[in-house]
Amino acid sequence: MTAWLLRLLGLLLLVAAIAVGAFKAPDRTLTSLVPRWAPPPSQFVELTLSEGLVQITHLRDEGPREDRLPIVLLHGTSDSLHSWDGWVKELSRTRRVLRVDLPGFGLTGPAPDDDYRMAAYTRFVRALLDQQQLRRVVLVGNSLGGEVAWMSAAALPERVAGLVLLDPAGLPFEPDALPLGFAASRFAPTAWVSQFLLPRPLVKQSVEAVFGDPTKVQPELVDRYFEITLREGNRRALGLRVRALLAERGGKPYEEAWRSLRLPVLLIWGERDRLIPPRYAQQYLDLRAKDAEPARLVLLPGIGHVPHVEDPAGSLAVARPFIEGLR
Repeated sequence: MTAWLLRLLGLLLLVAAIAVGAFKAPDRTLTSLVPRWAPPPSQFVELTLSEGLVQITHLRDEGPREDRLPIVLLHGTSDSLHSWDGWVKELSRTRRVLRVDLPGFGLTGPAPDDDYRMAAYTRFVRALLDQQQLRRVVLVGNSLGGEVAWMSAAALPERVAGLVLLDPAGLPFEPDALPLGFAASRFAPTAWVSQFLLPRPLVKQSVEAVFGDPTKVQPELVDRYFEITLREGNRRALGLRVRALLAERGGKPYEEAWRSLRLPVLLIWGERDRLIPPRYAQQYLDLRAKDAEPARLVLLPGIGHVPHVEDPAGSLAVARPFIEGLR
C-alpha cells in the first residue's frame, strides 16, 4: 500500500472516530425517560394482541368518561402521542380523548414479535378498543397513523363512526423530499449504524423537513424527538418498519380497503407537504365508493406534513365541526 493510501486511510479512520465520539448515542431505558415524557396522565397498559402476545403500551386517556363517542388519536412515523398535545388541550375540555404511542415508536417501544406490517397495526387498534371497552370511536391519524386509522376502519367498520385523516399514508405516493432520518432507515447498512449514532442536527433537519415553515421548529420540539427516539429498541424498530412499508407498498389490497369504507371522512392536507405531497390527496376522493358519502378535503396554506404539530389551532378548527357532527 502506497504512502498516500495509508495517509488517506488514516484520515478516514480519524474522521470516523471523531464522528463516533461526537454522535454516539446509546439507547435509553424506558425508566429513565418516564419522569420527563410520561408523567400523569400517562399510563402503561397491557394490550393482548393474540394468545401469548402482549404489547405494553403508553396511553393517555383524558376528558369526560361519559362521552359516548370517544376520539382516538394516532401519530405518524418516528413520532409519539405528544404530537397531539395542542389538540388534546382543547378537545379534552368536552370530549374523551385517547392517544397512544404506536408499536415501534414513543415509549411503547418495539413490537414483541417485530411485526410492523399494517395487519399488525390494525390488530393493535382492535386490542386497544377491546382493552379500553370502546364500542365505537372516531379515529384520527396523521401519516402512518392516518393509514392505521383508515385500514382499521376497513377492518372494523362497526366500531368507527368517522375518520379524520391528516396527510395520511396508505395509497401510493412518491415524496418530493425525504427527511434524512427516514432515508437512512431505508438501507440496511445506514439503518444498522443509526442504532448507535444519532446526530442531533440530523434530528433537527428531519423535523424541519416535515414543516411547511422550518423556522417554527423550536429547540424543545427537537429535544422531544431526539430523546424519545433513543428509547431502547426504537431505532431498530424504525428500520424494520420502513422495510415492512417498502415490502407492502400499498397496491390493490389498499385500494379495495379504501373503497370499502362507507363512513364519513375528512381529509386535511398541508399544502407544503413534501413527504406526501398534496397532489396525492385527489386519489382518496377519486377512489371513494360511489354509494359512500363523499370525502371532504381541506388544504391548509403554508403547512407541511404534520398540521396538528405545526398549527394545532388551525388544523383543529377545521376538524372540530366534522367531529362534533358525527353520531
